[in-house]
Amino acid sequence: MPVDGDLDLWRRAARISAEARELGARLVVPGASRRAVAEAIEESIRARGAEPAFPANLSRNQEAAHYTPSPDDDARFVAGDLVKVDVGAHIDGRIADTATTVEVGATHRYDHLIRAVQEAVRAGISRVHAGVPVEEISAAIEEAIHRRGVKPVANLTGHTIERYLLHAGTSIPNVRGGPDRTLQEGEIVAIEPFATNGAGAIENGPFGHIVRFRGAPTGELAPLFQRFRTLPFTARWVDDPATAAALRRHRRQLQTYPVFVESGGGYVAQAEHTVLVTPTGAEVLTEL
Repeated sequence: MPVDGDLDLWRRAARISAEARELGARLVVPGASRRAVAEAIEESIRARGAEPAFPANLSRNQEAAHYTPSPDDDARFVAGDLVKVDVGAHIDGRIADTATTVEVGATHRYDHLIRAVQEAVRAGISRVHAGVPVEEISAAIEEAIHRRGVKPVANLTGHTIERYLLHAGTSIPNVRGGPDRTLQEGEIVAIEPFATNGAGAIENGPFGHIVRFRGAPTGELAPLFQRFRTLPFTARWVDDPATAAALRRHRRQLQTYPVFVESGGGYVAQAEHTVLVTPTGAEVLTEL
């Protein structure tokens, strides 16, 4: 569906997301606290007049996605960690989603994985224009990753984005065989390759400290729904003890997000940009 609302708000949310991504990449150093890095990313988004579209994801090594620190997380990054810095901002539901991968301490063991996703995101974006089949984008991503001698993660995808819908109707797979669908002018799309030296697939791991509402709750959770609506959030953002207790009581109204873990134990890299589909190409909204 073509973008809803003022394009300037989408562009502003995208620039804020990109700046938060780069801040996170700089902060992921040996000895840094995972929780402190996540909170710094999220606070940078709020300081610019937006809200996080989802909790800052700082998934490491075999974790592909969906890990955000819990309120009591005391872990620290170590040299050699392969960290996916996946962040998003929104302004009144206009969402941008972007990611990069950092090898902590620049140990250079996983340069090939990082280059694979960097080249794949550029290859996918280069195919974007109004009327392009999704399959053409997927093929470009898959070929770029294979050229680096590693595997695309077959069951993770990019996605269209709509207002207050981070994952809207269309998936953009990182391998051939996706939906028989073409992109429309004005759509907002996240191009999101993942590459691995493992099996090439993910499976569900433990709870990643991310939730969202299954529907629109009434009663004591209604004010929290007005704050987050359909978007993911985390317990770190709920400071009021009474509200936190209400969430625990009504946990059946919440969808939980597991960490996605590489099924063969491989390390995973990710790159992501949000783009606007134009008649002749893509406007890369999250590129600084």
